[in-house]
Amino acid sequence: MNRAEKERIYDEILAEVRYHIGKSSDPTARMATIVALLASRLRHFFWTGFYLLRDGELTVGPYQGPPACIVLPPHKGVCWAGIDRGEPVVVPNVHEFPGHIVCDGRANSEIVVPLRDRLGRIVGVLDVDSADFESFDEIDVDRLQRILALIYTEIRISVLPPP
Repeated sequence: MNRAEKERIYDEILAEVRYHIGKSSDPTARMATIVALLASRLRHFFWTGFYLLRDGELTVGPYQGPPACIVLPPHKGVCWAGIDRGEPVVVPNVHEFPGHIVCDGRANSEIVVPLRDRLGRIVGVLDVDSADFESFDEIDVDRLQRILALIYTEIRISVLPPP
């Protein structure tokens, strides 16, 4: 997929997210809707979901894809790197990432974007795996951050559904 096509798809997803999540302020419902939209529109997304901080552990939340690791060992792997660094982590080849946690051996690249609540505290991450190598770039980082910012934001329902 070329850059322009990727940006167009993300912009369409962003409009759909705004429309759908405006119907509920519940963060879990919003996460589930976001995951469904991302997984259905971006075909190279192999596994798409949230890991949420619960009592010092990263526990799987809403996701789409094959079965996931339920709890991730503390401070290991790409998801914890996103938490510990407080910023998105893009991994072109997960097999070269120190401490990578294998939940499904078919994953070859990954992006993790921290999820922040209304006060700016990290409460989890969005984790996306691809079976392809080098699937993620700065466009993914930018658009996924924009989408995640909507989870804890007040949104009014649009009058018309997105195109």
